[in-house]
Amino acid sequence: MPRPRDYFQIAQFSDIHCGDARYDSELMRATVDEINQLGPDLTVVAGDLTAGGYREQFSEAKKYIDQIECDQVLVMAGNHDCRNVGFLHFEEMFGPRRSKTLELDFRVGCDALSGGMQERVRILGLDSNKPDLDDGEVGRDHYSWIDDQFPTAGDYKIFVLHHHLVSIPGTGRERNVVWDAGDVLERLRAVKVDLVLCGHRHVPYTWPLADMLIISSGTASTWRTRGFTQPSYNVIRIGSDAVTITTRVPGGEVVGEERFLRQAQMEPV
Repeated sequence: MPRPRDYFQIAQFSDIHCGDARYDSELMRATVDEINQLGPDLTVVAGDLTAGGYREQFSEAKKYIDQIECDQVLVMAGNHDCRNVGFLHFEEMFGPRRSKTLELDFRVGCDALSGGMQERVRILGLDSNKPDLDDGEVGRDHYSWIDDQFPTAGDYKIFVLHHHLVSIPGTGRERNVVWDAGDVLERLRAVKVDLVLCGHRHVPYTWPLADMLIISSGTASTWRTRGFTQPSYNVIRIGSDAVTITTRVPGGEVVGEERFLRQAQMEPV
């Protein structure tokens, strides 16, 4: 049983690409083992479970995801998962891919054993894929739905999609930012989203933008890396005053850590 703590912890990984020639099952096994040792409150798998959307590739991904010892695991489809009508296999094994919502409570500000202040986390996962395309789009028909899903001003709000909304450094020429990224960012800013979690580009990076943190995960279990970037996953700790993002190599060392003040701490004076 995980120890009581006064922060909310998320494990974030993506782009595991089961079936790819550069897929490494040892990296996948290490990712799952280390996440289980962490005991996060939420695990987010931000898409691209497979190389080509084939059933046997989904089956292998599911074998590992089912081993994650976390009460809340949010699994998103990626563009590779929607190739070859693979989204049908995704939906059969992991449930609806269009939209997913979660509400969780946690205590912040004091020793978790002595009480503290309770805060609600609301998580919205939205499918950004276009079948057989690498590009993504949220779509204007979802904008009002985003408003409806984030109604409460006091909630800590997390938005999850596969594609990135802002260009990621170290990934070469930009081609796949969400088609309607500007409108989506405006919508998320209007409802005061705190975190955006995504994958897709195989490079971990965090953009602080308009009081949001946009956190991209790298490829957790393949050597489809770029330059000197290593396979990795993220551990995100949300405390009462700050958010810490740690990037780890499966079976290896910490390769990056950043700390950002919470929104309330970032308001202009």
